[in-house]
Amino acid sequence: MKSRHTDLTRIGWNEWFEEREKGGPADTIARVAAVDRDLLLLMDQTGTFRAKLAGSYLYRHHLSQELPCVGDWVWVKKHPTDELGLVHMLLERRTALRRKAAGDSIDYQMIAANVDYVIIVQSCHYDFNLKRLERYLVMVRDGGADPYVLLTKTDLVEPVVLASQLAEIRAAGVTAPVLTLSNVRREGIDDLKRTLRSSKTYCFVGSSGVGKSTIINQLIGRERLQTKGVSGTGEGRHTTVRRELIILEGGALVIDNPGMREFGILGAESGIGGSFSDIIGSASGCRYRNCSHTGEPGCAVLEAVNSGALSQEHYDNYLKLREESEFHQMSYVEKRKKDRDFGRYIKSAKKDLKNK
Repeated sequence: MKSRHTDLTRIGWNEWFEEREKGGPADTIARVAAVDRDLLLLMDQTGTFRAKLAGSYLYRHHLSQELPCVGDWVWVKKHPTDELGLVHMLLERRTALRRKAAGDSIDYQMIAANVDYVIIVQSCHYDFNLKRLERYLVMVRDGGADPYVLLTKTDLVEPVVLASQLAEIRAAGVTAPVLTLSNVRREGIDDLKRTLRSSKTYCFVGSSGVGKSTIINQLIGRERLQTKGVSGTGEGRHTTVRRELIILEGGALVIDNPGMREFGILGAESGIGGSFSDIIGSASGCRYRNCSHTGEPGCAVLEAVNSGALSQEHYDNYLKLREESEFHQMSYVEKRKKDRDFGRYIKSAKKDLKNK
């Protein structure tokens, strides 16, 4: 099927969106490049421009995940004489990278939408953490994107340490491609460039100071994103304060992200299944179909752990993430039910007042 929006393919449009788009002849489709409080930076075939959300859209959509985020496609009306465009519809998301909102709030926080690949960045020096990596992998796969793992600052560790870290990743059943890079020695940057494909969107995620902005600056070929010098430990200092979609010279699109201390899991059952495929595979041999893998007789997963075929730490992290996901999802469903009940109460009260 030939797209009616072929001029948008260079910024990520494809047949998946074409089959689902709905709008009018007076509307323009654009992609969200950045969100600055109440204003959106949009890009289309003509370049970038500012827009705001229509009041009617804000009236109908109250949840944070219903608001446009970086990577989203929107319908926007803009007359040539208008200073700002007016966004009145959000197109369906093909993929969504999201997490539980930080703190005690039981809600989703959107990180980016419609990304094809998520590059999970960890520094070999101090930042390497297999459990955190597994947590990222769960959320990436749950949102429908494909993950890459990028280990940076390889110049700060001995080759034997790097080899051990790579072995740990593979021993944990991680099947995602793994790249290594040193910004100081400029080793691995060409391999990363060859990985990035034109018109595909790549989102970089990871802790503060692992070198995400420095990497993207090298991909761009100039200092577009602000960086700071390394600290006394050799780690970088966090500088990214907003998410922004950037088009590289080769045609790939990249999104930088502020470092995230918390990456809570909320309703990520499919992501857990995809990231712990070795455990799910072992589970097919369990005696009981609804086995929880925590103590039932004939549990093939526990047998694999006891025999050493599965790592105890890997298994423990699986249980932890599964429990966290189920708990937060249950809390989220309860919260939504209370919100709906309260909304119905308000409507009923308003109706009663009118009838008096």
